[in-house]
Amino acid sequence: MILSDRDIEKALQAGRIKISPAPDLSSQLGSCSIDMRLGDLFRVFEHSKVPFIDLKPGAATEGFMREIRVREGEPFVMQPGEFCLAATVETLELPDDLVGRLEGRSSLGRLGIIVHGTASIFDPGWSGRVTMELGNLARMPVALYPGMRVCSFTFETLTSPARVPYGKKPGNKYAGQQGPLASRIDRELS
Repeated sequence: MILSDRDIEKALQAGRIKISPAPDLSSQLGSCSIDMRLGDLFRVFEHSKVPFIDLKPGAATEGFMREIRVREGEPFVMQPGEFCLAATVETLELPDDLVGRLEGRSSLGRLGIIVHGTASIFDPGWSGRVTMELGNLARMPVALYPGMRVCSFTFETLTSPARVPYGKKPGNKYAGQQGPLASRIDRELS
């Protein structure tokens, strides 16, 4: 069952869903979602340094990307066909019986900006800054500004609390992240 605006607000007030800094409910709360804002940290591929990304076990993936911090008031310009990782301003913490679902905003989607390719589900017990997989599918560059509303979250109740929430899962790769982390697929066991 997807939480309504009333239930999201109750969950925030009770501390079941934790968002920091606290959202401005008058502008960020929708009828069944809450918007989050774009942070100032981005990770872009260093495609001129490596010929391809090697996914064999043990191959390091950290070195394929570099971090960019955008200064206040300046844009991050997404070129056509470009992909990057970005983080939200807010951190999110979920209880063991709620799933968060990252969604794009229609207003950005209509300009060709997508906010996730595959990673839309945030498991129960997840905590950290939200990383988005931004892409520009359009033919024109789009200037994105830190602080703008960039994505929304819906929340769904599980039938029972998760036996092993994300933060307690052995081998979790992204719990507690404070910025857009590069893929850690190299930490998976083959």
